[in-house]
Amino acid sequence: MNQSWTMPMRSCKDISRKTAGTSLGAVGRGLAAGAAGTLAMDLLLYARYRHGGGKQHLSAWEFSAGLSSWDEAPVPGQVGKRLFEGLFQNKLPPRRAELVSNITHWAHGMLNGALYGIAAEPLGQPCTWYGLPFGAGVRAVDYAVLPAAGLYKPIQDYDRQTLAKDLTARLVYGTTTAAALRLPSPLTKHPRHG
Repeated sequence: MNQSWTMPMRSCKDISRKTAGTSLGAVGRGLAAGAAGTLAMDLLLYARYRHGGGKQHLSAWEFSAGLSSWDEAPVPGQVGKRLFEGLFQNKLPPRRAELVSNITHWAHGMLNGALYGIAAEPLGQPCTWYGLPFGAGVRAVDYAVLPAAGLYKPIQDYDRQTLAKDLTARLVYGTTTAAALRLPSPLTKHPRHG
């Protein structure tokens, strides 16, 4: 066998040393932190749903169980459908509404977390409270983009209570993402944590 085409196996420790403190490491930590932030936000939204009389079990609610129509799909599903159909020039069947809604929702939270990870990396040990403007900024972008796409009403058409609920959910997302980013990763020995 031609040895020039083979690469030696590397341990996780070797890989982690190469990604700790790098943009790739920041992206990975940000993705994980964004997942934690999304989960925290969803738990708050689910608690509000149950408090308001909702009956679905957490897993059924979280993963849009039974969703089978684009007309019923939440905004993440609508965005995912438009992205997929625009990119691949292929129609998505209604049976994919549940899957696309979930993928888009979690991807939005995780990718924003990755952006936060990249932005926070040069700050050394970013404070958890940095998550407050981060979460508010994520929501502000949503309110700028989604009305232009016809998926939200303009921000001035929402009442204060709705806006306050949206904002507090995103503040939970932002602060949880920021707090999770401060945690040492089990896969990488982050330079800030020794």
